[in-house]
Amino acid sequence: MNMPLVSAPLALRAVDMRDGAERARLDAFVRAHPAGTPFHLPAWSIAVAEGCGQRSHTLIAERADGSLAAMLPLTEVRSPLFGKALVSNGFAVDGGILAESDAAVRPLGEAAWVLAEKLGCPTLEIRGGLVEGPEWIRDDHTYLGFIRPLAMSDEAELTAIPRKQRAEVRKSLDGDLEVMTGRHDADAREHYAVYAESVRNLGTPVFPSDLFRAVLRAFGDDADILTIRSKGSAVASVLSLYMNGTVYPYWGGGTHAARGLRANDRMYFELMAYARKRGCTRFDFGRSKAGTGPAAFKKNWGFQGIPLMYAKRAAIGGAPREINPLNPRYRLQIEAWKKLPLWVANQIGPHISKGLG
Repeated sequence: MNMPLVSAPLALRAVDMRDGAERARLDAFVRAHPAGTPFHLPAWSIAVAEGCGQRSHTLIAERADGSLAAMLPLTEVRSPLFGKALVSNGFAVDGGILAESDAAVRPLGEAAWVLAEKLGCPTLEIRGGLVEGPEWIRDDHTYLGFIRPLAMSDEAELTAIPRKQRAEVRKSLDGDLEVMTGRHDADAREHYAVYAESVRNLGTPVFPSDLFRAVLRAFGDDADILTIRSKGSAVASVLSLYMNGTVYPYWGGGTHAARGLRANDRMYFELMAYARKRGCTRFDFGRSKAGTGPAAFKKNWGFQGIPLMYAKRAAIGGAPREINPLNPRYRLQIEAWKKLPLWVANQIGPHISKGLG
């Protein structure tokens, strides 16, 4: 898709992600931008397309000299249960327009809407970044982001954790738990088993295992898995991403046994230490919905929630797609899902979740 000049000297076009030079150019732009995240990287879009079968698109704004002024990664999500949407970025907690020039923000948002209409997607969702114009429905109260610097040592990290949670972490350090890190097939299988049980217990369908493996392949050494074992069995595990000195623990969870073992406490503390050894200086605990248990858990670790700006756009007279699990319409389905045998949830879940985006 090529688009005409919209406001000299900027021009908009779609990127062919099969072009290695274009991918390298985008990768460099994202890594150099102060607001860039792993979810803006071509690696994420490629992994999502491979792992979930949803099509990825990337729009860019270029200056007259051909240099990049802005980019917007998008995932075309189609689901018989949840409808169609164009999402930035799919299966991510961040994304949106990454711009060096404010002049690119509104044209790039308009180009995304034109693409959504062309693809037959009645909803356009932007998770982070900037949007301009009255057409957008903005939401800065549903989600909170949790980021703070890593301390200089394990003992300093313990001191940075509020007293009550610090006591739990110290108890977890005294437990007979084994810590392993890796990114091979065995690590991926172990992580998936733990994560699938964790999300089933929350009433949420698990993502396809192909998505996790695709992310590990696409990110290479910038992604790995840390697993906590008890008596040889995995009880907690997290798949993390690394970029620009920040660790992003993204898909993590624990089995039913993890709570009594304090395995999740051990997992996140060990990840902080491991990330520090990798040269990281920040820990991005991800997003949580305001007023929920996960948000309180992160606050107990000394993280302050910062409101995240998300935005949606829908056709005139239409309502945007709504997939928030806190919506009362999903309450009965969530409670029923928690009661499913794990093997059933693992068979059905991936077919449902790959349409959530």
